[in-house]
Amino acid sequence: MNETNRPKIFTITLLRHGESVGNAESRWQGQSDFPLTDRGRKQAQALAERWKREKMQFDFVISSPLSRARETAEIIAARLGLVVEFEPLWLERDNGEFAGLTAHEVRNNFSHPDFTTPYDPVGNDGEGDWELFLRAGQALHGLLKREPARYLIVSNGGLLNQIMHAIVGIVPQANNAGARFRFSNTAFAQLLYFPKQHRWAIDKLNDHAHWQDAE
Repeated sequence: MNETNRPKIFTITLLRHGESVGNAESRWQGQSDFPLTDRGRKQAQALAERWKREKMQFDFVISSPLSRARETAEIIAARLGLVVEFEPLWLERDNGEFAGLTAHEVRNNFSHPDFTTPYDPVGNDGEGDWELFLRAGQALHGLLKREPARYLIVSNGGLLNQIMHAIVGIVPQANNAGARFRFSNTAFAQLLYFPKQHRWAIDKLNDHAHWQDAE
């Protein structure tokens, strides 16, 4: 991108991956590497077609290396003629011993204290909310050290939620209390960042209007 065409702001689209096998089976996925389902691929293809119709433009595509995010990113990038970069900071939460287990297995095979702090690990030895929040901040900081441009970030729901918390200045709360930002499969948030004013604008959140084309 030459200097004359370079934008002065960051346009950041945060996209959650399509439906995965882990989603379909109600598993605590974490960093277990579940592929997309056929429905997840259709969701990604429908979004790619929507963005093609809308003439959506990105300069860079950055993805979590997990296959459910990677495949989502590659489907969209192929349709839009882009190349995907992979960055481990955008991985889903490490949820320790919960990884890959069903909700039933987690509920019945582990103790669940009445009170937890943001510093407590998830799944006995995974990332707690504070640790995930710090990693989200590191991922965001790394992105904003790059040139202002149009970025598509393809990642996972837990990490994207903490990215939004970092952007709006909400720190993790005890007992998982406080605000949540919904990211359904292949739903996206669209944000603008004005570095000269340190100002954020949130244009879209949990946009999944393309789903009707994926059924």
